[in-house]
Amino acid sequence: MPHALLASANEASKPIWLVTEQTWPDIAGQLPPLAQGFAKAQGFAGKTGSHCLLPDANGDLLGVAFGINGTDAKQSDPFLPGKLSTLLPEGAYRFETEAPNPTLATLAWLLGTYSFGRYRKRSEKAVRLVVPNGVDAEDVSRIANAVVASRDLVNTPTNDLGPDGIEAAARQLAERHGASFTSIVDDDLLKQNFPMIHAVGRASITPPRLIDFTWGEPDAPRVTLIGKGVAFDTGGLDIKPASSMLLMRKDMGGAAATLALADMIMGARLPVRLRVLIPAVENAISSNAFRPGDILPSRKGISVEIGNTDAEGRLILADALSLADEESPDLIVDFATLTGAARVALGPELPPFYTDDDALAADIARHGLAVNDPVWRLPLWYPYQSQLDSKFADMNNTGGPMGGSITAALFLRRFVETAKAYVHFDIFAWNNATKPGRPEGGEVQAARLMYALLKERYGA
Repeated sequence: MPHALLASANEASKPIWLVTEQTWPDIAGQLPPLAQGFAKAQGFAGKTGSHCLLPDANGDLLGVAFGINGTDAKQSDPFLPGKLSTLLPEGAYRFETEAPNPTLATLAWLLGTYSFGRYRKRSEKAVRLVVPNGVDAEDVSRIANAVVASRDLVNTPTNDLGPDGIEAAARQLAERHGASFTSIVDDDLLKQNFPMIHAVGRASITPPRLIDFTWGEPDAPRVTLIGKGVAFDTGGLDIKPASSMLLMRKDMGGAAATLALADMIMGARLPVRLRVLIPAVENAISSNAFRPGDILPSRKGISVEIGNTDAEGRLILADALSLADEESPDLIVDFATLTGAARVALGPELPPFYTDDDALAADIARHGLAVNDPVWRLPLWYPYQSQLDSKFADMNNTGGPMGGSITAALFLRRFVETAKAYVHFDIFAWNNATKPGRPEGGEVQAARLMYALLKERYGA
């Protein structure tokens, strides 16, 4: 069903003129003199991001003028028109002049209205947009609903969303789409050979688990999604400073992105055999916490020396990757809030991704730009793999002091051998400041681009 903030074409609506500083004089000249004079008095000239509510002769709202980037702008945000959903009074509106990208403008309209209201009442305005011509309202609504649901997960603190809460959210999604769901919990992880997931999560009062659900026809192309589900990360015995823990409820952002993408895939009924794996743990501190210097077995049989207990995400992902790789899927995708080094390299808005598949990398970059879900390829630079060497085990879980996102990706790559293609996204899962379509708080990164890629690759 279309999103509640979308209106039908036959509904009474107010026009929105999307203008630039170059086009505004011509459009202004077509408006009634009162509206022209009011805009002039307000100093509106079509500057990017500015808006002006234009009155009619009765003092009611005639329409809205909004400044967007010109065609020669070096920086252009296709989400910019979505800013209006947070600025306008209640009512229905339509784009009187076409948005540069109507689909992304519509999506940003829906995503920009998001606020997290679990713990306090949020103010909601019924600011609705007539679906522009050529926009698939069902698909845009599907994407927006999936992103909003996963933003809620990232924003929920760990006292209400531990590993069991992540499982509950995944189970609810799987049941809604008719997927087959299982979960391996606590000591059963050891019995079924997931020793690193167990080791990382065993110190928490809430037991660790591996969430596993499948959907689609068994003979369809096999796509496996893996999400890092660390409900909270203290750093373990290598404890983080207090300032670094403030946002650690978002350390399950990879799981949230995975669930968002799975929701889009199943909702669109893409012809794939989907598998979702989420190792869900809390990296806590207790007498039975794993320690620096411990040597852990892994599902794949690779022994891992613990150089730092705060590099726990790659450990739980490694066991999940090994399981995924055992059935040689066509594609494995993992999402993880894995390293601060990725943020140092590229900042919070541009997650790096890693793959050996050049064609897949080109498709990812292309779709990231096309759907305004940007990412940037960094290399799997194999000479750095020596930084993961251990004197006592097959490998260490930490590399050297530099290139930390790359060495983390190289660590994960060791656990994938038979999959036809593999990509790792090192995401931030958070907006530090509000921008059009992207309110401050939990965010879903890289899922929308992968949905677009899978739609193109496998067909709806």
